[in-house]
Amino acid sequence: MKKPQITLERTFQAPVEDVWELWTTKAGIESWWGPDGFSVEVRKLELWPGGQLLYAMTATEAPQIAFMKKAGMPITTENRATYDEIVPLRRLAYTQLADFVPGVAAYDVAMLVELHDGAQGVRMVLTFDAMHDEHWTKMATMGWENELEKLARALANKTKT
Repeated sequence: MKKPQITLERTFQAPVEDVWELWTTKAGIESWWGPDGFSVEVRKLELWPGGQLLYAMTATEAPQIAFMKKAGMPITTENRATYDEIVPLRRLAYTQLADFVPGVAAYDVAMLVELHDGAQGVRMVLTFDAMHDEHWTKMATMGWENELEKLARALANKTKT
């Protein structure tokens, strides 16, 4: 049975190369990845099918630190993804390992980023598997919505320079 999926769409007034760079480079990922109140450090980035993305996400602000502690989670989580498909400037598919939920066995979350370059800008479609329950799916969706706002800000700052 196929897992339910969530789809989020955004259009960015930026070159497709800039959007791609922020999804596929150490500096790019670190500039926007992770919800507000968290920082991300990329430890390994192997941008090829079968390659790994390893990163640490650390709660850096008081409300996020308190949330992590209350949830029984460490302040810093080590995260792993494996790239499944890479079509430069168009498509990025990877599988994220969800192994950070206390009391829940690790499981895979499929992620797909599609970029459509057009006259109105770059339309990005992000599709990801629902999490193991409704609460965590809602939290993941809210997290990605926040991260995509950060991506928009990073792109806006990039086009100013």
